[in-house]
Amino acid sequence: MHAMVLRVPRQSLQWTELPTPTPGSGEVLVRVSACAVCRTDLHVIDGELPEPKLPLIPGHEVVGRVVAVGEQVKGFKLGERVGIPWLGWTCGACRYCRAQRENLCDRARFTGYTLDGGYSQYALADARFCFRIPESYSDPEAAPLLCAGLIGYRSLVKAGDARTLGIYGFGAAAHIVTQVARHQGRNVFAFTRPGDAAAQVFARELGAVWVGASTERPPELLEAAILFAPAGELLPQALKSVAKGGTVVCGGIHMSDIPSFPYRILWEERTICSVANLTRRDGEEFLALAPRVPVRTQVEKFALCDANDALRRLREGKLHGAAVLMVE
Repeated sequence: MHAMVLRVPRQSLQWTELPTPTPGSGEVLVRVSACAVCRTDLHVIDGELPEPKLPLIPGHEVVGRVVAVGEQVKGFKLGERVGIPWLGWTCGACRYCRAQRENLCDRARFTGYTLDGGYSQYALADARFCFRIPESYSDPEAAPLLCAGLIGYRSLVKAGDARTLGIYGFGAAAHIVTQVARHQGRNVFAFTRPGDAAAQVFARELGAVWVGASTERPPELLEAAILFAPAGELLPQALKSVAKGGTVVCGGIHMSDIPSFPYRILWEERTICSVANLTRRDGEEFLALAPRVPVRTQVEKFALCDANDALRRLREGKLHGAAVLMVE
């Protein structure tokens, strides 16, 4: 098989020929058809997340069909379409797993980080952590749902029942969350990079009631805000924009350092929380909800061998929606 492989952090991926893997007990082998490109992939490739498996095949928003099954696999058959998400394995025994908080598992393994992922013609996955894909989505449309959608959904749940919601960083996750939030009757205030007119137009098209730069204050105080942009300096800005008792949710796996800020903008029972990974329950709930909204993903397709170009476009903020690698 062919794959795009990371050998050294902060260097380009290499087009590589590798043996096609064989599924072990509990695993399925998936013939990949599409894999979305996530900002977390950038954090891994750029060396911002520590101790990745090396060499590594990145990618954790994977859609394909089962072509082989290992022993002990239940629930999936040959030819069935599945999605492979970020959370790839948990121990099932630590205090977090026992408390149904598997996203915090002490020994968790992650697709495209500590396990090989989907920038490849084939991918192995623990069958217990795969999802069935709603029939209403094509392969490239479904791929961003598996992280941008799932992490976005978990972030939205953390925001509680806020009716006025700010979203900082209008990329793949934001464009999905906005649709869910609007479906739930919330008003969305979108914050984009200063001067990014295309992103602002995109946010308005998706129903944002107000759009501005991340450096601006909204016209009214918000009940909650979600930060998808990995810029720590935006957290104090978001705190200033939420009302008493409001919540600021940090939805990324990595963020630059948060600068010091005066206690008065946290006071009055404002809350800061982070979102770590996802659970299988998140996936089941969101993938059942998405077709009802219905969530529509905007994607830009790239060939697998052009993964470095897709990553560059994401790094430079030149994508609106999600990049998806099409695997032949």
